[in-house]
Amino acid sequence: MLNAYTATYTKIPSGYMGQLIDWPEVITEGATLEECREMLRDALQEMIAAYKQQNKEIPLGKALIEQVPVEV
Repeated sequence: MLNAYTATYTKIPSGYMGQLIDWPEVITEGATLEECREMLRDALQEMIAAYKQQNKEIPLGKALIEQVPVEV
């Protein structure tokens, strides 16, 4: 079954931090945005494998992301 998860990327001093909104435990860092994306996909695959091995329910990706404008 193909499922999609929503990721957020934050610029940090060492590069980028990536985290899944639908599954916050899946988090990683990379020197570049592309490296962070690759590492996040890998972390997700590893987490899915661990959950399956433990017979735990895998969270489904169903986050709705919306930007909220505000004057600063």
